[in-house]
Amino acid sequence: MLFDVWSRFYDWPLVQRLTYRPEHDAVLRALRRAPPRRLLDVGCGTGVLSTRIRAEFGAVSVTGCDFSAGMLRQAIAKPAGVQWVQGDALRLPFADASFDTLVSTEAFHWFPDQPAALRELRRLLTPGGRLLVSLINPPIEALSRLTRAGSAIMGEPLFWPTRRRMHRQVVEAGFRVEAQRPVFRVPAGLVLPSVLTEAVREQ
Repeated sequence: MLFDVWSRFYDWPLVQRLTYRPEHDAVLRALRRAPPRRLLDVGCGTGVLSTRIRAEFGAVSVTGCDFSAGMLRQAIAKPAGVQWVQGDALRLPFADASFDTLVSTEAFHWFPDQPAALRELRRLLTPGGRLLVSLINPPIEALSRLTRAGSAIMGEPLFWPTRRRMHRQVVEAGFRVEAQRPVFRVPAGLVLPSVLTEAVREQ
């Protein structure tokens, strides 16, 4: 499986610095404005962000969830005080309203049915709970469609929605979008910009 293989390289310092750390930093800045109590990291990978959140916010309950067993093996090895769970983003193994905060970084584009995934995330949030999703949002629809076609040739479900499409999908799933903040990354961000979408579950 692609992600089981990628888990061997995920924690390399250069990979983290260029790909993941800028988005993790953006999520942490957003969390500082409203610290979480019960947080789920969806598509947690090897648990780098989950671990940072647990370390920074102390008493917060943090759960990291990923589909890849290889990623979770790496996460479990971290002495983080985090609960690790294997699960599919379209059918997550948690009760309704289990969390007040959900975060996802560089994972949403792999979810094969993004509207369904957003509805599932809404189910897990308490009313008024926060959703923070960061990923590449291509500047134009043509580029978004091109990446989808290329990934389909390789047999993968990757789809990067534009910023406008992401906003619409989140609203249609029952959230109020509060902000969409650019995340600066070099060099990839110069062509394929990342955006952190911050939203609140409507009642």
